[in-house]
Amino acid sequence: MAKIFKGGEFLITESSDADIFTPEDFTGEQRQIAATTEQFVKNEVQPVREEIEHQQFDHVVKLMKRCGELGLLMMDAPEEYGGLELDKATSMLAAEKIASAGSFSVVYAAHTGIGTLPLVYYGTEEQKQRYLEKIISGEWIAAYCLTEPDSGSDALGAKATATISEDGRYYLLNGTKQFTTNGAIADLYTIFAKVDRQHFTAFLVERGTEGLSVGPEEKKLGIKGSSTTQVILDNAKVPVENVLGEIGKGHKIAFNVLNVGRFKLGAAVTGAAKVALGEGIRYANLRKQFGHQISSFGAIREKIADLSAAIFASESLVYRLAGLLDDRLATIPKETPNYYEVYQRGIEEYALECAIAKVFCSEVLAGVVDEVVQIHGGYGFVQEYPAERFYRDERINRIFEGTNEINRMLIPGILLTRSMKGEIPLQAEVVKAFEALTTPSFEELDESVPLAAEKALVASLKQVFLVVAGTAVQKYRDAIREEQEILLALADQAINVFALESAVLRAAKMLPRLSEERRKSVEAAVRIFAFAMSERTATAARKAAFYCAEGDTLTLLLAGIRRLTKYQATGLLDAKRTLAAAATSAERYPF
Repeated sequence: MAKIFKGGEFLITESSDADIFTPEDFTGEQRQIAATTEQFVKNEVQPVREEIEHQQFDHVVKLMKRCGELGLLMMDAPEEYGGLELDKATSMLAAEKIASAGSFSVVYAAHTGIGTLPLVYYGTEEQKQRYLEKIISGEWIAAYCLTEPDSGSDALGAKATATISEDGRYYLLNGTKQFTTNGAIADLYTIFAKVDRQHFTAFLVERGTEGLSVGPEEKKLGIKGSSTTQVILDNAKVPVENVLGEIGKGHKIAFNVLNVGRFKLGAAVTGAAKVALGEGIRYANLRKQFGHQISSFGAIREKIADLSAAIFASESLVYRLAGLLDDRLATIPKETPNYYEVYQRGIEEYALECAIAKVFCSEVLAGVVDEVVQIHGGYGFVQEYPAERFYRDERINRIFEGTNEINRMLIPGILLTRSMKGEIPLQAEVVKAFEALTTPSFEELDESVPLAAEKALVASLKQVFLVVAGTAVQKYRDAIREEQEILLALADQAINVFALESAVLRAAKMLPRLSEERRKSVEAAVRIFAFAMSERTATAARKAAFYCAEGDTLTLLLAGIRRLTKYQATGLLDAKRTLAAAATSAERYPF
């Protein structure tokens, strides 16, 4: 059994390739579910994609029922209610493969994630009996109502209220929920409101509830084929038995379910990045300028190589996280009292890594679609080509599930909290990192070890994070939580470390089983990505150093950052040409 790591522990421990789950570890059953999902999108969603984009939601409703028939809505639901109760790797793989469905994938993600999981994790026996089978069969569509016109990331600032009726049988809900995905087509809403204006609570609210109405469709930049509306509550009569979880404990539901949303979004945007890159490569192979395919030009080949390497890291990170989650959740016996409470704590353990997945993978997709438009030139700007839609649809992913800024600030915040609680020995590792910073190292790389330089870089980047974070905390102490610019720079370093380590460990696990040609492509991807991460981490670390240090301390930090972020990327151009050749030949993401 793989070692069970604590959340955030990757920054202070060394992992081996045997410790991680990778896409190469998928079982036959998982690959079959992936193939079923791909065929569903190709054969049933794509033929009506244009109608969906024009908000002909009858197609969406029929396709959701079809998802139910195929078992794609029941992966996270318990077996006793007709669910499949599959592992997170499988659930994330389905999310990745359905991403090519465009707007429909947003409907699917909202339904299976934030729409279904509050009921699975917090519903009473009676609530599950009443609603769960309808939700996982696709008979009903689910939605989640948290955001309000004046409260987005500040969920606890919500103003919607719930007041008990005179006869004690109902809660009367009042307020407006904003940006509700599936708003116009949902049959069951999970709605958050404050009981007596102070106790933040979740409620299960049916579509036909007296006092509930749905606003008009928002006119959106992208994902136009998904329904996004206000949900308006005017003394909406909700039976008291439809309180979800405990009164005053709605924050647990809101925030814990968002962790799941974040790692599933990481998988979905990785799938979308693969689709977009494939379109870009195919266009580059067809388009000729100056008598040559543009895919033969170095300027285009470099883009293709850089994007392929970034997606390799994105995919590696997502499924490493899947493995972390599944390994931890597998230790919880089903007969455990309050099973789902313990289960949620298992997921919450990796809240930091979930935030990393959301930020890193969504920003990889952003880079991919931007360059795919560029590869198309003027044609990327017209609706006849899918590059235009990819570009519009992508933008929401850096806002969904908590903005990337909020998620970035969560990363060092969680680390500091766990360190102060003694859950991870961060302070002791900071002291060691400072000692190493002032001690010359005469260690030489063993070139006979595959990826030795990249593994050494990962270890060095961890040291950089520790010394910069240690300096910041020493200066600001508890007030560091208010220094957002510094927190963002620290988060970037942590994100880069997790992404690079994930890519390096996956490659190390893959290499012994590969042909010479494929081995060269994998090594090329790691070299390209390692160079990018060394440069990006150096920039983030220097910025944080200038923010929090001066004098001799600053001089010491800058010298250490310069030494520890050094990466000998000899052969970088050959690596880019190798990876670009593999991708253009395959006309898709090459791994």
